[in-house]
Amino acid sequence: MPTSLTLNCGRFTATIRNQTHHCTITSLRLRSLTVQSRAESDMAASTVRVAAAQMTSINDLAANFATCSRLTKEAAAAGAKLLCLPESFSFIGAKDGDSVKVAEPLDGPIMQQYCSLARESGIWLSLGGFQEKGCDDEHLRNTHVIIDDRGNIIDTYRKIFLFDVDVPGGRVYKESSFTEAGKDIVAVDSPVGRLGLSVCYDLRFPELYQQLRFQKEAQVLLVPAAFTKITGQAHWEILLRARAIETQCYVIAAAQAGKHNDKRESHGETLIIDPWGTVVGRLPDRLSTGITVADIDFAFIDSVRAKIPIAQQRKPIDFWKSASL
Repeated sequence: MPTSLTLNCGRFTATIRNQTHHCTITSLRLRSLTVQSRAESDMAASTVRVAAAQMTSINDLAANFATCSRLTKEAAAAGAKLLCLPESFSFIGAKDGDSVKVAEPLDGPIMQQYCSLARESGIWLSLGGFQEKGCDDEHLRNTHVIIDDRGNIIDTYRKIFLFDVDVPGGRVYKESSFTEAGKDIVAVDSPVGRLGLSVCYDLRFPELYQQLRFQKEAQVLLVPAAFTKITGQAHWEILLRARAIETQCYVIAAAQAGKHNDKRESHGETLIIDPWGTVVGRLPDRLSTGITVADIDFAFIDSVRAKIPIAQQRKPIDFWKSASL
């Protein structure tokens, strides 16, 4: 005698007999798998992978390019859509004045090599800062360059805050003696979100990052750097996490690491930090050459900003002008 079974699944009701139940159950399972697959796809669509590189650049353009090329291929193989390289990725001089001598325009052969690298690897590159030729032979621009996966320069940012510092226990730096300061705040759309551009010493000036978040609507802040060993030990991670928390943005900080020559040493410690201030990417060795990888989660950005709505609670500039001091 044929038996029957009634399945209730929400609004769906089916009567299944012995001779047909295998086919019907398979259909229900396929539907379940399809729903699960769509959910996983939606989750994947809200995240995108990025990578940050750490290296020790020297006064050899070819050697530095070989290192950057290897790191780019590693990042592409790991599924990253963007690789961030540190400040002075292409060259760090052994003597004062070397950087000015190698400076080139953005359409010169050095930058064109990196454009070809991005195109051949199928990945976006954040290159900051590049020694771009300045207005005369005695000056350069410390330029952060964004290249897309077709090898096109999408946008550039010239470093605004120049490193004129007497490092306690270290040497005196005067970047302004050979570098033209930039004047423009720059954010650019990319496959990994809206990028806010900066370079190294900019990190100490939170007003730049406030502008990038609240005026330029950045979701990800890029901080390529060559922090000194002394200042990096004291302030690097603290400042980066502060910028992430106060702007509710991801921060990607690609760093130079170790001894470049007898006079110069960088702190290292490449980091990726989420909008809650949590470090989500870090190289295991602070001084090693390599990459760290993390996922940008757009839903998490929205969640943090919704729960602590500082964008709506900020005071306009006119409020501070009239406030009692």
